[in-house]
Amino acid sequence: MNNNIDLNIFSPTEPVGIFILLCGLIFTGIIFYVIYAVSTNKESIEDKKIRNKKNSIQKEKINRLFPK
Repeated sequence: MNNNIDLNIFSPTEPVGIFILLCGLIFTGIIFYVIYAVSTNKESIEDKKIRNKKNSIQKEKINRLFPK
């Protein structure tokens, strides 16, 4: 009833250990990419389109209020 798990299967030279290391590296890479993307504040193409559309609508409203 007291069966112990062989902890050597988690060593870096075993397949399970290699899989765990690879998952950790991928996760770490994703975290660094997210931090980089947030810190550079890059706008997506959709955000630029929405901002340009809002600016054009604002200009149209101003032109209607103050005709030349």
